[in-house]
Amino acid sequence: MTSTPAVEPGTASARFRAKIELAIGPLAAACTALVDHPRLRVLWPEYLVVQHQIIRATVPLTVVAGERTRELRDDPLSKPLAAYLDEHVEEERGHDETLLDDLDLLGLPRGEVLDRVPPPSVATLVGAQYYWVLHHHPLAFLGFVGVMEGFPPTSALIEFLVERTGYPRESFRTFSEHADLDPGHRDHLDRVLDALPLTAEDEALLGISAITTAGLAAKPLEELLGR
Repeated sequence: MTSTPAVEPGTASARFRAKIELAIGPLAAACTALVDHPRLRVLWPEYLVVQHQIIRATVPLTVVAGERTRELRDDPLSKPLAAYLDEHVEEERGHDETLLDDLDLLGLPRGEVLDRVPPPSVATLVGAQYYWVLHHHPLAFLGFVGVMEGFPPTSALIEFLVERTGYPRESFRTFSEHADLDPGHRDHLDRVLDALPLTAEDEALLGISAITTAGLAAKPLEELLGR
């Protein structure tokens, strides 16, 4: 995982990124263990299946967050947050389909991938966001976004993975797209956070969501490595 870029000190985005950095250790360790694993070629397709199970939930979750945000008409966050979520849903659309194409190149047909029951660890990671969005405030979802898009793969990492796994470069299309797009998405989120009229309670919610996401996102990887 790459480190987050410098942000303006004293801003909401700087405080948000600092909380993520404090919590990201287990996820970063699991990612490093996967990349360095002697059986990476065997584990890699299974890792991508888990990633698909998470990514396929992103657009539906964003849509729900946007709908819930528009219901909060008297909330000062409603209009700018809804505008961001409308943009975000378009940024994320189609990534799950691209990943299914990548998996097909690795010998895992789309039907087989879609038939797999996601493990409880994946359901818990995504389900926590649905709970906060529907039963507290959709702002929480930005904590999830901040973690999931805050550490994009680098071109050097992709080259390393191609070499280590021996899989065709075409099967890393999703990773390559995220390497190109996620830095811009991350910076966009930081600008949105700094423009929103956030209270101390709002920032606390963002932190709880982000810290929880970092911890829960490590679990499916740890399970994969422990098989």
